[in-house]
Amino acid sequence: MADATTRTDAVDDDAATKAVVESEQEDLRSFVRGLTGDDVKTGGWFTKLIAHALTSYTTKVNAAYFQERYEGVPVDAIVEQRIKMAANYAALEGGLSAGAYTGAVATTIGTVGGASPLTVPAAVATVLVDVAFLTQLQLRLAYDISVLYRVPIDINDPDDLWKLIRVAFTIKGGELAKDGALKVVPAAVRPLVRAFIKGPALKAVKGLPFVGKFLLQRNIIKIGIPLVGVPLAVLLNRYTTLVAGRHARAVFRNDARILQMASSLSKSTKHPQLLLWVTWLMINADGKSSDDETQLMRHVVRTVRTDHDVVDSELAEVIELTQQDVWDRLDAEAGDMSDLIAAAEAVASVDGDFNARERRVLEELRQRFGKR
Repeated sequence: MADATTRTDAVDDDAATKAVVESEQEDLRSFVRGLTGDDVKTGGWFTKLIAHALTSYTTKVNAAYFQERYEGVPVDAIVEQRIKMAANYAALEGGLSAGAYTGAVATTIGTVGGASPLTVPAAVATVLVDVAFLTQLQLRLAYDISVLYRVPIDINDPDDLWKLIRVAFTIKGGELAKDGALKVVPAAVRPLVRAFIKGPALKAVKGLPFVGKFLLQRNIIKIGIPLVGVPLAVLLNRYTTLVAGRHARAVFRNDARILQMASSLSKSTKHPQLLLWVTWLMINADGKSSDDETQLMRHVVRTVRTDHDVVDSELAEVIELTQQDVWDRLDAEAGDMSDLIAAAEAVASVDGDFNARERRVLEELRQRFGKR
């Protein structure tokens, strides 16, 4: 009986998942019907999809939304569940869409558009529904993960939106070159994909803006390789969504760690203004700053302003900071400096183990101000 019940539950779950996917597909068919050929050719489809995918979604999905649905569940477990659920949706949608593809569809993309807007042909619409589904799914998954880790993302802020896009689609500096799509393709099919990339199909998307090109390129690979359409579509949809979700988890979990560190440094210090100088000293100890370090500095400045109403305009104007600048400020302050020493150690560790220069600065800080 238990096995039968389990099988019945599984069938019910599959049916519910399919219903969700088909509903989203229908919504996106309506969205695609509103596009023009110029939207495809110029990349305007991607800009419009961002608004379609995120505007109402981000007003509904917040920390309270997840607390209500996953009360008492650790955040890492919720994130893992959301990633797996999104991958299942992606795989099912890939199978449903792939049956409509033919090898010729890919080459039609470059012919859409012209001097005036044109209605998107039915064949291209099939491609765009699939592209839009996966794009929307991965954007929303990345946003979900940012919310779960309490990393604020304001989609109306260009910097925040660009970060969300880069995280959602695992876009890095050199990944938009010809072989960029290979990084999100399972190793087993890379030789086949590499051969296809050299063919004429991908020339059709050269005119699209780089994000649209990157996303459309994935789908052309998926639909343009003969004989493996449905299995490859299912595999790639699942795989790229898992990669995107795990990348978002790594990025936003790290962001949450840095936010937590900044908050802890601000709340535990007895010298908020000096904390800013010591933090910047440690970040510059080795003559360079990592992304984690600069992000920490930004959050420390913000939390010190919020917690202590302290803003140091003099520090904001510093171009080159010397150790002596900081030592002079610490010398002018009497009393226990242990909170600043602990803060310096934390800052030095934010991007990994201490390096030699950071250790030297820490040692001098301890010697000068460790026993006062």
